[in-house]
Amino acid sequence: MKLFFLRIFTWWNGQTVGTWFYTWRKGKRVGEDEIGNIYYQTADGSRRWVIYKNETDPTTVPASWHGWLHKTVDETPEQSDYQPQSWHRPHRSNKTGSAEAYRPRGSILAAGSRPRATGDYEAWKPE
Repeated sequence: MKLFFLRIFTWWNGQTVGTWFYTWRKGKRVGEDEIGNIYYQTADGSRRWVIYKNETDPTTVPASWHGWLHKTVDETPEQSDYQPQSWHRPHRSNKTGSAEAYRPRGSILAAGSRPRATGDYEAWKPE
């Protein structure tokens, strides 16, 4: 019952009931990426969308599918025998807001202590 209400009222836990119904009625499956996201388009190709495998996280769309999804290319990576370039890096999800987020030196949340002020800072005073 909980999953039923999550599907109706939230969009971040996968596809909603509206997306499921639209996909069932008008969606034509065109492929799946290595992560497990499934890509669809309408019969006339005017709309394209993705159903995420787990949480709704756009950073999980690989570069190979990003171009097709945004209509930069017309062929899916499966149709075009897409080969990643040597400079392409493997996908990493966005860690912002998590414990694994990047925290630069001096950040309040970073481990260790903040370096002491060097004395070259002078506070602004209105004239």
